[in-house]
Amino acid sequence: MPRTRRTSSGGYCYHVINRGNHKNVVFHDEIDHRAFMKLIALAGERIPMRVLAWCLMPNHFHLVLWPSGDGDLSRWMHWLLSSHVRRHHRRYGSSGRIWQGRFKAFPIQQDHHLLVVLRYVERNPLRADLVTRAEDWTWSSLRWWLQEQRPALLAPGPVPRFVEWTHFVNEPHSDGELKALRNSTNRQSPYGEEGWVQVTAARLDLGWTLRPRGRPHMG
Repeated sequence: MPRTRRTSSGGYCYHVINRGNHKNVVFHDEIDHRAFMKLIALAGERIPMRVLAWCLMPNHFHLVLWPSGDGDLSRWMHWLLSSHVRRHHRRYGSSGRIWQGRFKAFPIQQDHHLLVVLRYVERNPLRADLVTRAEDWTWSSLRWWLQEQRPALLAPGPVPRFVEWTHFVNEPHSDGELKALRNSTNRQSPYGEEGWVQVTAARLDLGWTLRPRGRPHMG
């Protein structure tokens, strides 16, 4: 019998990722980007969700979410993605799969590891050479940290950002940070100190993410 995995638990911060099917472009223009951001806001009206960061790239997205209740993350993401797929098909007269599959998500230790993930998400366009400064990317939460009035959907996290946060995001990650982040992303395993990872994996029934396996594929 297939193993049943536990639903998402409240109280943890999660890095959430999904990519277009076959790595196809999903967000073709400003209209597509704005529509997805509107859906994020509408999803929060249906199921309250603290959104700590986002970054919409041409063929994938990153979100950092902090759900309050058990199962909130799964329900929120299901509504968001199913609503987006319906909207995408209406606009383009298409059918079939838009995303590569179910979203990937992994819990993050709520200390400097959370800041590393936030930085990774908001630095994504710079790392992809789409902009020369990370804050120049329109479809990222980073630019809003420079504004006095931030969107209502952008929530402060459990770990305060640095005063010089934008400068920090523009600085490259260390090789060790990138390796650890990509390993957690590929495996959907908790990201944090080794002891915390082991405890969290056991608590959330994620032990399968820590087992040795074949060469991972970046999601």
